[in-house]
Amino acid sequence: MIEPAEQLVTIFGGAGFIGRYVCEALFKTGIRVRIASRNPRNDYFLQPLAQIGQYGFELAYVTDPASVRNAVKSATAVVNLCGVFGRAMHRVHVEGARNVADAAREEGAAALVHISAIGAGRSAQSNYGRTKGEGELAVREAFPAATIIRPSLVFGPEDNLTNRFAAMARLPFLPVIASRRNFQPVYVRDLAKAIALAAIEPGRFAGKTYEIGGPQVMSMAELHHAVLEITAQSPEIVHMPDFFASALARLGWLPGAPLTRDQWLMLQRDNVPGGKLAGLEAFGIEPTPLAAVGYEWLGRFHRGGKFAGRRINLTATS
Repeated sequence: MIEPAEQLVTIFGGAGFIGRYVCEALFKTGIRVRIASRNPRNDYFLQPLAQIGQYGFELAYVTDPASVRNAVKSATAVVNLCGVFGRAMHRVHVEGARNVADAAREEGAAALVHISAIGAGRSAQSNYGRTKGEGELAVREAFPAATIIRPSLVFGPEDNLTNRFAAMARLPFLPVIASRRNFQPVYVRDLAKAIALAAIEPGRFAGKTYEIGGPQVMSMAELHHAVLEITAQSPEIVHMPDFFASALARLGWLPGAPLTRDQWLMLQRDNVPGGKLAGLEAFGIEPTPLAAVGYEWLGRFHRGGKFAGRRINLTATS
């Protein structure tokens, strides 16, 4: 086994929401990390998490094969976290994923961890799910030993999920779309630990696909209520009819948030692990419920203005 100091993990998307926690998990092991991004100057906020000489950065675009190959040179493992919405989905999810996998193979990396999404597949209704599925195929073709990880919704301090719900709950009315749709939200630090382990222990995880969820299956309505309980907010919940939400999606707007047509299509099916693939248990990670940690970042939305550091005790159910 290669000693931590001799390992180098290149992370595409390392300064993003999930990426910063993957970096944190790797830094704790003593492994060197190279962040590959479009604007390295924005990545310096990660530096305090690392020891001297443990952190580096590289200008790279996943859609540019030459810059990808340069960022992967000498890396013992590569992680691809890149994902987008909009017109660039095929370029990033398929062409970009192929570029990263090709470079990882050509440069002799021992491991490649590719982050996809639950529901990814060539027959997916949404363009996001379809391009993620095509990206998985491209990765497997170029680097058969790649580890593919498909997470459900991800929550954590910088998320665009619970923070948005809490901010919208300051209004007298809180609109909820697809209220019966089910999710299995996973804590970002749990997901990041799994990604880091897959990168540094390919002997255990190479060539496999995992679907990662948290400890609880929650409907969209239940997820909103969980955020309200943590923040002690009490707006009037308005369950928006599907036909109305669909119309708003065509306009690209929902009160308090953008909603694209493709995102609406993604909400037409549950976002939970299918049960046929292993999850966090394969990594020896006990999933963390939202109620156990949400107060850490949602306390600022607390109705009383103070949160007093209390925890909400909810029983985690699978």
